[in-house]
Amino acid sequence: MQAARAVDALRRGWPVAIGQDITVLAIETADAPTLAQFDAANAADILISAGRAATLKLANQRAAAAPDAPVMVARRTWLGLAEATALADPQLDLATPMKGPFEALPVPHPAAAEAALLLARHAGLLPAFFVLPGVQAEATGVAIEDIGAYESADRLRIVSRARLPVEAAEQCDIIAFRTPEAGLEHVALMIGAPNGSPPLVRLHSECLTGDVLGSLKCDCGPQLKAALQLMSGNGWGILLYLRQEGRGIGLINKLRAYALQDQGFDTVDANTRLGFAVDARDFSIAAKMLKLLGQTDIRLLTNNPEKVARLVAEGIRVAERVPHKLPPNPHNQHYLDTKRDRTGHAL
Repeated sequence: MQAARAVDALRRGWPVAIGQDITVLAIETADAPTLAQFDAANAADILISAGRAATLKLANQRAAAAPDAPVMVARRTWLGLAEATALADPQLDLATPMKGPFEALPVPHPAAAEAALLLARHAGLLPAFFVLPGVQAEATGVAIEDIGAYESADRLRIVSRARLPVEAAEQCDIIAFRTPEAGLEHVALMIGAPNGSPPLVRLHSECLTGDVLGSLKCDCGPQLKAALQLMSGNGWGILLYLRQEGRGIGLINKLRAYALQDQGFDTVDANTRLGFAVDARDFSIAAKMLKLLGQTDIRLLTNNPEKVARLVAEGIRVAERVPHKLPPNPHNQHYLDTKRDRTGHAL
């Protein structure tokens, strides 16, 4: 699929043509020779997101309400790769506070620009590009609709299944899912066996720092362990482990968000300052996994009403929302307060 090749090209620092409208070069992975070859005339404008533009005072409150919407910034003779990198990365704001002046321009091809920002998220890169009109030579081409279909839940399939005894319950099966295009592999852990009642289901988004390293900045690790214990005690349940690190922005961007949190921003503002949506996860993937497992009537273990709404919209009947509350620690109290106050979690 074209989108997979385009993701690879962005990570390698190669230009990508979005449909027939624009060709982009990711600022994060570009180097000086590549930029000089891509834009010998120093004419490429810069594409960033509205969330990042709001930080730079280039977007009004209404525009910033959609932080992953496109904003075009006029190129200036002084705006080279180093300056563009500082413009793109909010981690550098304290080190380079005097940026600009910048001029926002009308976005000539909004659909292609939005697709480019989405492609950056798929690639785990900062949503910021040098942009030239049309299809430039040597660019990897990708259709706009292919970017939207990348990691589509419609193409998710079960690819493997095995017995996996775990600490919380010895009678477990692990089931792996993937799409033909994307490299991400989601898994379900089925604890116990169906007994005629709706399973207790937990949607758990991957968190390397919390699940594996024991991070105290979030509650992911304790939530995962407690969920498995609750499912085991309930008789049977299903843990859906979704490869959507950092609420869908990827591990590296999540660590960038951590750095912004250390500068005083909460988890919501950190994501939007990076140029991403507050929550970029796709819960239609979870709904598809449940359907493939033959379970469309569930009890959902969550504090997030949005998960309930998204599953219901995808045809899953949620018979009950089961609260999943754990005690805070001094490192994650503010994080939990932010989830309650700004993202509607019932904590």
